[in-house]
This record gives sequence, structure tokens and C-alpha cells, in this order.
Amino acid sequence: MSDDVRKQLLLNGDLPNVSKKRYKRSKPSKKIELGPTPTASPKETKTVPAVPMAAPFDTEVAQDIVFQPNAGPQTEFLSSSEREVLYGGAAGGGKSYAMLADPLHGLNSPNFSGLLVRHTTEELRELIQKSQELYPRAVPGIKWSERKSQWISPRGGRLWMSYLDKDMDVTRYQGQAFNWIGFDELTQWGSPYAWDYMRSRLRSAQAAELGLYMRATTNPGGIGHQWVKKMFIDPSPLREPFWATNIETGEEIRFPKGHSKEGQPLFKRRFIPASLFDNPYLAESGDYEAMLMSLPEHSRKQLLEGNWDVNEGAAFPEFNRKIHVVDPYKIPTNWTKFRACDYGYGSHTGVVWLAVAPDESLVIYRELYCSKVTATDLADMILDAEKEDGTIRYGVLDSSLWHNRGDTGPSLAEQMNMKGCRWRPSDRSKGSRVSGKNELHRRLQIDEFTEKPRLVFMSTCTNTIAQLPAIPLDKRNPEDVDTNSEDHLYDALRYGIMTRPRSSIWDFNPATQRSGFQAADPSFGY
Repeated sequence: MSDDVRKQLLLNGDLPNVSKKRYKRSKPSKKIELGPTPTASPKETKTVPAVPMAAPFDTEVAQDIVFQPNAGPQTEFLSSSEREVLYGGAAGGGKSYAMLADPLHGLNSPNFSGLLVRHTTEELRELIQKSQELYPRAVPGIKWSERKSQWISPRGGRLWMSYLDKDMDVTRYQGQAFNWIGFDELTQWGSPYAWDYMRSRLRSAQAAELGLYMRATTNPGGIGHQWVKKMFIDPSPLREPFWATNIETGEEIRFPKGHSKEGQPLFKRRFIPASLFDNPYLAESGDYEAMLMSLPEHSRKQLLEGNWDVNEGAAFPEFNRKIHVVDPYKIPTNWTKFRACDYGYGSHTGVVWLAVAPDESLVIYRELYCSKVTATDLADMILDAEKEDGTIRYGVLDSSLWHNRGDTGPSLAEQMNMKGCRWRPSDRSKGSRVSGKNELHRRLQIDEFTEKPRLVFMSTCTNTIAQLPAIPLDKRNPEDVDTNSEDHLYDALRYGIMTRPRSSIWDFNPATQRSGFQAADPSFGY
């Protein structure tokens, strides 16, 4: 074998060994390159933590804010825990949206049952329209049933939206139970009957979970101004919770004797006032404020200032506490005294006692305001109240009480007469209501000679003083008052002043006169 062939064979035999060595070296080389990466990474994470940076975005665009309460009164209303809360005062405070937002806290519960009412169906339509803008966005999947006038959430919570036009409409809810009841524009109801009755529908087996709440919104004024003011505004300073009171007596309502909670107050109420300036969406431009400022004085005070001491459309705007209310004093014995009464068992009975001063002005020196009192019991109460008055010249009573009303026994007036409480029928002829109202206007005016009114009230007649300036005019007949308002004491007063009371020299009794002029000869009076 030649030397050249031998070299060639040696070269061919070494090729596999060379390739294997190169292949074996390639593996560790790769491991060496990959090895430092996992070992170095944990050290970097521990020493310098990574901070993810999100791309910048607009928060208002990214978040769909369905409803955000205004800071202040609206937030207070939605977070209040008292059983009964009234929200309102001035116009533009965001009352309607607050009322719609309040039941949202319970609609996601299958046990929630709520009711939101307005006075008429026409007013209800606007509230339904606003709810159709808000609820589908606030509670995805919620459904509106036109036939039932009801919202139903995906989890089963229900909210009815209905109306209560007349007091008897409340019987539609007899036997039903609600966790939450709302009255929008509460002063549109002329009496507290609907509010009080619906309180009896406020009950639930899940009360501990969902709570029991009655909510209302309103502006000052309207037919129910007075009773709403008595229930929510008068008992306590603004915004402060207080124990529920009887609007007739002003006393706290407590559990009766024999009850396991005897003497404890029942529940709390609260009034949360709001003004236009608590709603930045309306107050900012100043346009709505300018419109409210252009209103007549009474309307401006109510809707812009939220003043509850004035009443829109008041029948007797000339009444002024500083002029027509006097401190109590003892009526001289020689003054003519008489009384007048408007009787009602189911509603209220109003009795006023009047005295005729020597200048023939009238002084209302006592009142009696009660309900659920029979005619005979009322006679006893009247006789007991006036036993120190001396001679009561006469009494005038609603003439309808002489009607037998289909029974064979004595009428209500006759029952009182038989007890010794004597009456004569009032004038209820055609036009007597308008004549009585005009006479009351005349007596409330300031006499140009004496510079005093012809009618004053002692400050102890609290109900008459509260009711008279709050009685509204009849919208269909501005010559008369609204008969759906609380007018029992007004009617009694009207009966009295229309009896043509007068003082004369024959009222002088020298035997009992102890003040003023003293007669030298009691037989002849001089």
C-alpha cells in the first residue's frame, strides 16, 4: 500500500470522531447559553419588581355612571335609616331622581316588594318615563310590565308604580305587604289618611334583611301643606331625626299599657330639606333660579327658599301672627260669649269659643279639636270646658246635625241639647259659604280708625292659628276655600261670625262688674 493511500484512509477514519466531538461540544454550549437566563431572572424580580403600566384612558368614558347622587341632602336622603323620611323643600333639589334611586338598593333581592305612588295617573306617567331611562341601565335585565305597571328585576325584586287619587283607592292594596313605599309630592294628598293607611302595608318577613321604609318628596304648598308640616317639619329642627308624634296633639306615639314595650316610642321620622343650590346641574347656569325669582312672593318663598310658613294660593294671606294672635287674658264677665261647632266623628270636630269686645271686635279665646267623639260625649266635654266662663249666650252648630238621617231616634243636635249643651242651627243656605268667607276677610283687615283687626286669636288656639293661613282657595271657585283641605275649625269660625254678634249697653251687669267703670247705683247703672 502506498503512502498516499494510507494517509487517505487515516483521514476518512478520523471524520466520524471529529464530527462526534463537534456534536458533543454543541450541547454544552447551548446549555451554557440558556443556563444564565433562568438563574438571573429570580434575582432581578426580587430586587427590582416589575410595575405594569396601563395605557392612559378617560375614567368617565371607561365607566358608565348611571346615577351619582349630589353631595349633601340627596346623599343624606339615600343613606337615611329612619322609618319615615320626607325629602324636599325648594324646587330643583333633585327630588324625583332621588325617589327613583332609593328603591334600587333592594331590587336585586328576590324578597323585595316596593310601591311608588303619585296622586293622579297623569302625574304618574312622567315618573314612569324617568324610571324607563334609569332602571334598565342601573339593573341590567330588568323588565317593565305595562299591564301590571310593575318593574321586575332578574332576581325577582318587584316595584309597582301606581296612583292614589281618592282615599278609598288605598283598599286596592289591602292584604298586600311592602318593604318600601314612596309618595311623590306628598302635599297633593289633602289628608294623612292615605299615608297612615299605607303604613299598615309596610311589613315583611325579611324586614331584618331589607328593612322597612316609607319615603316622600314634596314642595311646600298644596292642599296637604298643613298636615305634612305638622308631621315632618314642626316637631324637630331640620335634618334631625325625631320620634314620630301625633299630628293632632304633638305628643310622641308610644306603645300602650300592657304591651311588652310599654312606654317606648314607635319609630323615627326625619325631614331633609333641599334647595336649588344643592343641585349643581340646575343651579350652575342660573337660568332656573331667575325663573323662580320671577314668581309671585308666596310662590317664590316656597319654591326658591323652601319656606313652609307660607302657602301657595292661601285663602287668607292677610293673616299675620304678629297682628292677629294675642297673649291669653281673662275675658271680662260682661262680654258676650258664644260658641260655634262643626261636628264630625270620622274626620274631626272643631269647636271655637268667641267673645264680643265693647268695640264689637271678636276674640277667639278657646278651641276644641278632636275626632272619634260621639255627640253626647262632645256635649260633656264642651260643658266641662266652659264651666268657669259664666253665661254662654248661645251656640251655633252645623245645621245638618238636625237631620234624622233615616233613623227614628233623636238627631245628633237633639242629643246634645238634651245633655244641656244648647245649640241653634247654622246658616247653610245658598251663598252662605262665600258670605262667610267675605266676612272673615273683613274682620281680618285692620280698622282704619282703631288700627286694629276686628278679629284676634288667643295664642292657646294653636290648631286654628295653624290651619287658617294654610287653607287654600278652591281652584274651580276662587270665591270659596278648598273643601278638601283641613277646614273644620274654619267652618266653625265661619258659623260663629255669621250670627251677627254684637255688644250693646244691655250686656252691662253692674252687679257683677268688678273692673273699669263702677256704677254708683246698681239699679239704674249710673
